[in-house]
Amino acid sequence: MPTGCFLPLLMRVTFFIDTLSVFLSISLLRHSLQFLNFALSNPYYMSQIEPKGILISVGGAEDKGTDLELGIISRNNLNFFEIGILKNIVKEINNDNARIEVVTTASQIPDEVGDNYLDAFKKLGCNNVGHMKIRNREDAMMHEYCERLQKCDAIMFSGGNQLRLTSIFGGTEFLEILHKRYENERFIIAGTSAGAMAMSNTMIYQGNATDAHLKGEVKITTGLAFIKDVIIDSHFNKRGRFARLAQAVASNPSAIGIGLGEDTGVIIRNGYEMEAIGSGAVIIIDGRHIRHNNIADIEEGQPISVENFIVHILEKGNRYNAKTKVFEAADVNVFD
Repeated sequence: MPTGCFLPLLMRVTFFIDTLSVFLSISLLRHSLQFLNFALSNPYYMSQIEPKGILISVGGAEDKGTDLELGIISRNNLNFFEIGILKNIVKEINNDNARIEVVTTASQIPDEVGDNYLDAFKKLGCNNVGHMKIRNREDAMMHEYCERLQKCDAIMFSGGNQLRLTSIFGGTEFLEILHKRYENERFIIAGTSAGAMAMSNTMIYQGNATDAHLKGEVKITTGLAFIKDVIIDSHFNKRGRFARLAQAVASNPSAIGIGLGEDTGVIIRNGYEMEAIGSGAVIIIDGRHIRHNNIADIEEGQPISVENFIVHILEKGNRYNAKTKVFEAADVNVFD
C-alpha cells in the first residue's frame, strides 16, 4: 500500500490522541479543583495541613489579690504577666517595627489590663502596639477590628474568662481571619491564662479544683480551635488543677492535657511541636493508654477513677511533640 494512504489515518489517530489528551487534562483539572474546594471547606482535611503560624500559650502570673474567675478584683495588683515571658513573645515576632494588637475581651477590667500590656511592651522596645477594646459580638463584627487584624503581625489575648472569648468571637469574620492568617502566614497568636486556654479545640471553662475529682464538676466546651487534640489549663500548680485537667483528659483520651504554671508557657510550632519557656513547669497528661476509666458509668458527683495516665514534666527548653508523643529533654549543665 502506498505511503500516502497511511497519512490520513495517521493524522486522524494523532488528532484523536491530542483530543483525548486535552479532554483528560481538562477533566483532571476539573476534578482537582473540585477536590481542592472540598478540602478547603472540610475541617478534617484542613486539620492535616501544618499551620505556618506560631502559638504562644502562657499560664499567667499568680496574682494574690485577683481571681477573675471568681470575680475578685484588686485594682492595685494587675501584674497578670511576667516581663520574661513577654520577651519570648517579642523574640518570636522578630521584627522591630512589628504591629502587636492586645485583645482584653476576656477581662472584667479591660482598660487597666490593656494599659499594663502596652506599658510592658513599651519597656521591651515595642512602640507599635494597639489595644482592641472588643467587649461584645457587635464589636467583634466591626470592620475596623477586622482591618486591624489583617495588618498586624501578632495578637495577644489577655486573661480573664475564656468563655467570653468563645462566645464573643465564635462564628465571626474576626475569628475566620485569625484562622486563615495562622494557617497560611508566620503569624503569632499569644495568650495568657484564659487567652491560652481558649486556643485549643476542647476548652475547660469551669471547674473548682477542690471538687475536680467528681464527675461533672469540670465543664468543657469548644474553644477557638487553633490547635486540635489538646486541652490547655493555666495557673496549674498554684491553684492545684491536676485533677481538673485529668478529668478533662479522661473524658477526651485522644487529647493531650497541657498544664501551664505561672510565669511559664509553651511555644507551639507547626501545630504540634512544643517548647517550654519561663521559670516554672509544664505538665503533660497523655490519656491514650488509659485502661480502667469509670467516668462514663458513674453518676454525676461521684469520684472518677482512671488508670495508666502518662505524665511528663517539662522545664524551660524541654520539647514535646504532640503528634508523635515524644518528650525531648534540653541539655543539662552538670556542676562538679
